[in-house]
Parts: sequence; structure tokens; C-alpha cells
Amino acid sequence: MGSARLGSTSVDGGPTREGGRGIDRAFIGTRLAPFTAEVDRSEVASFAEVLGLGGGVFADLGVARAAQHPDLPVPPTFLFGLEFRNPSDVLTAMGVELRHVLHVEQGFVYHRTAHAGERLTFSTVITDIYGRGGLEFVVQDTAVTDADGEPVADHHQIIAVRLPASGGEDR
Repeated sequence: MGSARLGSTSVDGGPTREGGRGIDRAFIGTRLAPFTAEVDRSEVASFAEVLGLGGGVFADLGVARAAQHPDLPVPPTFLFGLEFRNPSDVLTAMGVELRHVLHVEQGFVYHRTAHAGERLTFSTVITDIYGRGGLEFVVQDTAVTDADGEPVADHHQIIAVRLPASGGEDR
């Protein structure tokens, strides 16, 4: 985690935003520890099958190579699954319990196609935290790069955190 600090704590022990309950805005700009994951061919093929893309370039190495791919290309959103395997402790540091988290939005910008066998590095930064209603929203942006440091994709996601009611009990 970067130089973020925890603010005062709310009744449930979580950090608060300036002047009230919620997630401390000091976490904005926090860079999470980068991690590297290898794209596994069998996982790519299984993911493609679930998406209804089985039997083509995403699942059959011969078809992929005939289409000029060095290995199975990674289907859309597969990278999110790789990123999700390495959950960050930042939500815990923010005082957030995972049972209060809901994935709200995600988006991808692809710079090139990733392929099975590649080692990809995920570097995430918390780019915004804001409240609306009884929810706090945490915005994360992740740069995905290959072994040479070249960009593969950018992943943007927003998660919502339901705040416990005052007094500490869940609503």
C-alpha cells in the first residue's frame, strides 16, 4: 500500500472519511503491490467454453495457430478473472468487510491480444472513492503489461461498499 493513512474509525471499526462515516479518502492514489500471473491454456479453453466460444480459436490450439496466433488468444473479460485471483488487502485496510462489497462496473481497453503461456503483470491504483446514499464507491484502475513491460490492457472497475447502519449492525 502507498502512503495512505487510516482516518478516525467509525463505530464498526472502519476508517472514516473527513467529517463522517465511510472510507477514508486518503486511500485515493494508493498503489497496490503488482502481481504476475501466467495465462494457462486449459483455463483459457474452459473460460471460452463457458462463454459459448468453445471449439474455435479460443479453445483449439490448431485453429488458433491457423489464425496466426502463437497460442490460444485470451477471450474478453478473462483478464478480470486473473486479477480477481489475487485479492488485495486494501479493502481490509480500509475497514471493509467483503460481505459488504458489490461489484458494480467494469470496463476494458485492450492494447493487444494476450495469449496462453504469457506472464502478465497487474498494477492497480485506487483512483477515486466517493459516497452516494448509504454506499461508498471505490474506483480501481489496473494496467496489465507483458513480460517486456508493454501494455496489454487497462481494466477499470467500481465496487460498492454497503456501510453498516450507525451502531455497527448491518442493515
